[in-house]
Amino acid sequence: MRSILLKSVSALSVVVTMHTAAAPVLFSGSSGGLAATVSFDIVGSQLQVVLANTSTGDVLVPTDVLTAVFFNIAGNPLLTRNSAISGGPTYLGPAHVSGAGTVVGGEWAYLNGLNQYSANSGISSSGLGIFGPGNRFPGANLAGPGSPDGLQYGLASAGDNQATGNPGGVLNNELTKSSVNFLLTTATPFDLSAISNVTFQYGTALSEGHFSGTPPRSVPEPDSLGLAGLALLAAAVIRRRR
Repeated sequence: MRSILLKSVSALSVVVTMHTAAAPVLFSGSSGGLAATVSFDIVGSQLQVVLANTSTGDVLVPTDVLTAVFFNIAGNPLLTRNSAISGGPTYLGPAHVSGAGTVVGGEWAYLNGLNQYSANSGISSSGLGIFGPGNRFPGANLAGPGSPDGLQYGLASAGDNQATGNPGGVLNNELTKSSVNFLLTTATPFDLSAISNVTFQYGTALSEGHFSGTPPRSVPEPDSLGLAGLALLAAAVIRRRR
């Protein structure tokens, strides 16, 4: 019996290790009333990037809008733009609301080979003097020029009140509430530990608000937690028998 339990603990430990290695990596940061997160995960052969404006405050001026994230990938690989889907509603003021799941690829861009904030890669809804029409994700141009521009479809906070804001700024621009989910295809197996130097950018110019993300932490997946619990239970049984 003891031998079987030992083998079970060993097998479960291997499985837990495999699942933990594949867990998403999360960077977070804040400055004053601004707060943001970005998670990186492997989904099949794709890199999933979820960018979120996690502030609980209201978005009143353009510099409250999260428009870009920059990050460094060791080796500077070129990733293929696949899709960009809103994680929350998109809206223009209190009216013209579209639900979560809206394709916003035509308003967001990805580019590598950069040298910005010690990062070589970036995703942005604003041009920032860096991103152009050829850098956009697949999807229709939902508003404005063909190039990423202004605040359009940038991220309002989780606590945003759609009816408030600067009439000459946020109320005149389409925004996406809370988060956007991006998928980028990788040509070779991707190692999440290769990602570093995350910076969150707000507004429509690099000179406007930005701050760094904290060192990454892995986010255990539910099945990994369950497997870890089983391994600990088996280990406890062995100790009890001893």
